[in-house]
Amino acid sequence: MTQVLAGEGVVAQGVARRFGDVEAVRGIDLTARPGEVTALVGPNGAGKTTLLLVLATLLVPDAGEVRIAGYDPLTDPDSVRARMGWAPDVFGLYDNLTCREYLSFCGEAMKLGRTAARRRAGDLLEIARLAEYADRPVHTLSRGQKQRLGLTRALVHEPQVLLLDEPASGLDPRSRVELRELLRSLAVQGTTILVSSHLLGDLEEFADRVVFVDSGVTVGEHRIDQLPDSVAPRPWRLRALDMAALVAALAKRGVDHEPPTPAGVDVLLTGDEAAASLLAALVRAKVPVVACQPLGGQLEATYLELTQ
Repeated sequence: MTQVLAGEGVVAQGVARRFGDVEAVRGIDLTARPGEVTALVGPNGAGKTTLLLVLATLLVPDAGEVRIAGYDPLTDPDSVRARMGWAPDVFGLYDNLTCREYLSFCGEAMKLGRTAARRRAGDLLEIARLAEYADRPVHTLSRGQKQRLGLTRALVHEPQVLLLDEPASGLDPRSRVELRELLRSLAVQGTTILVSSHLLGDLEEFADRVVFVDSGVTVGEHRIDQLPDSVAPRPWRLRALDMAALVAALAKRGVDHEPPTPAGVDVLLTGDEAAASLLAALVRAKVPVVACQPLGGQLEATYLELTQ
């Protein structure tokens, strides 16, 4: 394995992990760089959570090598934990503590000191939009509020590396937008962020790179702006001021389509060029088209092709 220096994010090579006869991870390779948000994408059972647990020092791999901020989780887990924030998809919270007490406790556990931990707790409650609940018991929070509290716990010691497993689960739309903004701001500050999520539309908006895994192995790794073009037909939605004219024009050109709905008419097209060509033909036919967009982004299309 190439020498990895401190501060160089997350590197995993050939990581494997079994549970009895089940090979949860069979050889995953992954790199997440400082200053970037790297998305970890794959179907249920692909090995994403197992890999994150290995990176978080909570599971020992059967094979392969890992470095977190330049440190080996096997030989120096304390150095890794001091530089890494971990937010699992299911949080264990101390329900009878107040939100402020909980975050202050976590800060002291990370050796911030009592005064600094309490100050940091106040700052994080503001970031998480939980300041008004600061002195309420954790058990009074909603699921989404607990999700935000758990995420701020991972940030209490200002880690160099942030590992997130389904961080947007249970969040309302506004909270998801704020999560995206928070992760982008952390990346700008140089934090290495590795996030696993099934919300591909969200990931496409804020991730820099994506690693696709399936059946315990890496099946693709790309920059978000350099995803391979889809070769399979993708659904697109068309909408016009005159829907009858749109349907008639599609029928005249032999374009198969779904029955029209108030949202528009869905068609299958192969790539952006086919969409542009159809749109140009509709405009020439004087169909008053007001919307033409793919259903699902390029990240979703690539994911479906790699994991079909």
